[in-house]
Amino acid sequence: MTNYNYIVIGAGSAGCVVANRLTEDYDTTVLLLEAGNPATKPEIQIPAQCFNLIGSEVDWGYVSEPEPFLNNRKMFCSRGKVLGGSSSINFMMYVRGNPQDYNRWQELGNLGWSYFDVLPYFKKSECQQRGASEFHGVDGELSVTDLISPAVVSQSFVDACVSMGYNYNPDFNGVQQQGVGLYQLTVKDGKRHSAAAAFLIPIFHRRNLTVTTGALVTRLMFEGTRCVGVEYLHQSRLHQVRVNQEVILSAGAFDSPKLLMLSGIGDAEYLQAMGISVVADLPGVGQNLQDHILTCVVQAATQDIQPAITSNGVEAGLFLHSKGNVEAAPDLQFFFGPIQFLSPGYTPADFGFTGAVSLTRLQNVGSVSLRSSNLNDPPTIRMNYLQNQADVQKLVEGIKLIRQLFQSNAFNEFRGKEIAPGSHIQSDAALEAYIRDTCSTVWHPVGTCKMGTDPMAVVDPELRVHGIEGLRVVDASIMPTITTGNTNAPTMMIGEKAADLIKAKYTSQSIANKLNVQVQSHL
Repeated sequence: MTNYNYIVIGAGSAGCVVANRLTEDYDTTVLLLEAGNPATKPEIQIPAQCFNLIGSEVDWGYVSEPEPFLNNRKMFCSRGKVLGGSSSINFMMYVRGNPQDYNRWQELGNLGWSYFDVLPYFKKSECQQRGASEFHGVDGELSVTDLISPAVVSQSFVDACVSMGYNYNPDFNGVQQQGVGLYQLTVKDGKRHSAAAAFLIPIFHRRNLTVTTGALVTRLMFEGTRCVGVEYLHQSRLHQVRVNQEVILSAGAFDSPKLLMLSGIGDAEYLQAMGISVVADLPGVGQNLQDHILTCVVQAATQDIQPAITSNGVEAGLFLHSKGNVEAAPDLQFFFGPIQFLSPGYTPADFGFTGAVSLTRLQNVGSVSLRSSNLNDPPTIRMNYLQNQADVQKLVEGIKLIRQLFQSNAFNEFRGKEIAPGSHIQSDAALEAYIRDTCSTVWHPVGTCKMGTDPMAVVDPELRVHGIEGLRVVDASIMPTITTGNTNAPTMMIGEKAADLIKAKYTSQSIANKLNVQVQSHL
């Protein structure tokens, strides 16, 4: 049986970063297991094709349980099943979140995770087109660029916001987050720059890295409470592989808790009821699921406004606080693009544009649980969206603001009729009904293996699973609270910081062992 220093489960946004950093030491061997296949689907490389990746063969295609506050609709929970994970199918928007997000993590007992602590890791990954600064790096692997050919109508959105008193913000990841501007994307030479393209494909030549695709991990292997390896299916054969140091679980907010529970880590009473032997009683596994949700206003356009092939279709944005508190982290994020993002039942126009409002802080949490003890069954996902009436009202006010923006002079040359919700829907009650009927996830699930020291925490501030040796979780599931905005950049940051935490442990351990040998030799 082959032994590796580390086994990384999941070649997504965090897993690719971890594999890259750990194999910088040529004496360190890493096995990276990915359930999906290489990113050969042509649409992956074309930013404008990102909508066509949702629900395709490179998507796990998970669906939530009927959502009780959304008229029992099931929500499609897209997750990448391919090298690069969700960074290979997402909308490529580079948004780090708000400094207060990370300061809050530290306040919750996670020392070393303040904004001051994590900013260097964002900069480390980044190759910023605009150059180096206090907030940005240029020596990293990940290409972060301005839109190559933004649509004229996207600038109209920016102009409309400025005319209504919102400040122009050229950099949502800089001095402040609030304001309106154009998003930056993870694009290189006009093509998607996923975590795989940035961190993994360039290092395939490293002899100390083994990447196996089409490998579905069935369980973690334990000796007592120490994780000693993994079992996985590959080409219809069951394999077991042992690890000398650690297993790093980077399977994402749905599959990391699923694999932990199938391997005996979770709420003991629940696992026993599922017929699973308990390795560690951690009731927080699968709990604390958080996500962002959005609702849209779609307007017909009077002329051709098709986005460029290098566009992700979501070009401009606005961050604001619903109560006008400029000191607080924004609780609303707006998206705008020259596309029609319509729910079923609405007929698109020849050309159109969309404004969407998203809640960055929902007042509800969901959960991930097992459908059965059978690995092949998808996880049971419950989001509990819009359980809180205050959240609904924020979205209602967001729709009203988008409508105001669309009626401003900046849109005069583009504005046709409103397609959705439709001009006949005006009252708060009617808008609420529209929201509950049509709102969508922004595909930002986090939090199901949260970091902390409280009884519901799954990992400690060094991302080690509580009560277990040799096992860490490194992905978006460790976030104790969701970040303000898109979650891809924060997930790669988590991978960067985790790699340093792992290296620091084993470097200091190696030095201690060498010193001990030297002392023993002189006795």
